[in-house]
Amino acid sequence: MQKTGVNIINNRYKTLVLLSCLLSVLVVGLGAYTRLSDAGLGCPDWPGCYGSLTVPAELDASATAKHSQPGTMDLVFESAKAWKEMIHRYFAGTLGLMLLAILLWPLFNNLKVLRHQSSINKKKHSPNVLMPFKLPALLVLLVLFQAFLGMLTVTMQLQPLIVMGHLLGGFAILSLSTLFYLRLISNPSDTNDFAVQHAYLWCLSALFVLLIQIALGGWLAANYAAPYCAGLPLCSGGWNAGDWQQNFSILDIFQLPATSNNYEYGVLSPQARMSIHLAHRFWAIITAITILVVAIKVYWLSQSNKVKNSALLVILMVICQVSLGVFLVYWAFPISIALAHNLMAAMLLLSLIRLTYYVKLLALPHKSIAGFNTF
Repeated sequence: MQKTGVNIINNRYKTLVLLSCLLSVLVVGLGAYTRLSDAGLGCPDWPGCYGSLTVPAELDASATAKHSQPGTMDLVFESAKAWKEMIHRYFAGTLGLMLLAILLWPLFNNLKVLRHQSSINKKKHSPNVLMPFKLPALLVLLVLFQAFLGMLTVTMQLQPLIVMGHLLGGFAILSLSTLFYLRLISNPSDTNDFAVQHAYLWCLSALFVLLIQIALGGWLAANYAAPYCAGLPLCSGGWNAGDWQQNFSILDIFQLPATSNNYEYGVLSPQARMSIHLAHRFWAIITAITILVVAIKVYWLSQSNKVKNSALLVILMVICQVSLGVFLVYWAFPISIALAHNLMAAMLLLSLIRLTYYVKLLALPHKSIAGFNTF
């Protein structure tokens, strides 16, 4: 009966973790939509909105002036933008509470188990009884830091470094939540495909390349650089067309914005923003080729259907993401396609994490895998 009870708890716990993964995707999407619709400063204070936990029905000039930052332009209250920002905060707060529950559940369970074992003088506990708690603890700490970055995003008026860090923090929470779920549902009996053990380093390399691309995308979005390179395949057409070669500068890509009271809509020069956009495109080519080569190689080497399907999913995600990037430029950066491009980046990252995880499992002895989920 005790084993059955543990299994029931684990099944409920797995469902809770899965729901947190789905909610993380929603929060990332809402954050992208808030940024793309220029609603990042819809509420000039934090965590509320104009001093309230909900969006006020209406505000007069004196109320908006009260929340204006010193030296900035006068605030204009826009209810639609404020609601976009607050809805994102509500869902992010719900995610934080859910991750806290994911941490507290195993802590209380493990204390109960250890107390019971101590009462019957057992010197060793069973790894199948204790529930994982280290990764949930890391997720809670990351959520707290993400909330701090969310506050700085508003109080520092969309400073690009903070905005990019906030975006990467959201991707990190989503990635670790998914990794944790994969660990909970992993099955040691699947670990018999030794042909792709050495492919783990390839997958890690592809992940590293993809993370750089996501960071470049975040830097592009934080500096409002999307419209500054509107042609295909390059900003003004072909390789020798236009003046992009004269204006492109690697140093401008990493140029920090000048001190400003407000960074909304960007403060960098057009040349710097074009360089940021082109860097994102150039690295996208490297990223797509790297991931495709790794995924195809893993597919042909593997004898496991689970690994093969994971590799095929990665290939599909790369094709979809590249296509969305082309459509995004061709249709002059509509919000709907830009949002899909952001979400597809998240899906590509998760699919590559899934492939990397399954390949990693193949290289682990059965005994190591048996205790892997206690992390």
